[in-house]
Amino acid sequence: MKKISMLIAVVFVLGAMAQSALAQNLATFFGAVGVIPTGSTNTTVRGVPAAGQIWRIQNLTAQVRVDGNIQLNGQGLLLGAGNAVGSNANASVFATLFCANDGNIQHSTTLTGVPLQVNGDFHIQDSLLPMPPPTCTSPVLLIRLINNGPWFAAGIPFTIPSPTLPTPPTPPTPPTPPTPPTPPL
Repeated sequence: MKKISMLIAVVFVLGAMAQSALAQNLATFFGAVGVIPTGSTNTTVRGVPAAGQIWRIQNLTAQVRVDGNIQLNGQGLLLGAGNAVGSNANASVFATLFCANDGNIQHSTTLTGVPLQVNGDFHIQDSLLPMPPPTCTSPVLLIRLINNGPWFAAGIPFTIPSPTLPTPPTPPTPPTPPTPPTPPL
């Protein structure tokens, strides 16, 4: 009996720790889109202009915590056009988070950034400054050229999908009553 009580207590504590860890996430991003500049202002995001060349990104995962810490892994951020297509253009990047509920203030990692690897991979583990609000509505995460430069890629926010309820079956149509025979004439 004592072992069962101990096991239940351990399961309860582990469950509480997992819930606490989930509650500390401010925003999560899975996947990204690269920039396709058009030369117009409609490629500007939250006041940040787009890079002047097409960039593609293979993958991105990022987790932003309520304390402002960010862990971000990007893969394959490379030029998608021009004479240097397929290269990293010797770029260094940093990340900026925007939250609609605080007026889209720029919460950024260190502006000196991290260099892209030859294959376009990069890793950012830093703190956002200024610290983001405790909740973040409509989060936008931009990957940008160092020193407040233009954006190359934008993270895709991960939201837990709401469960879809099954559609109730259509009730069967009642059978048509038989037609009475017509009397002979």
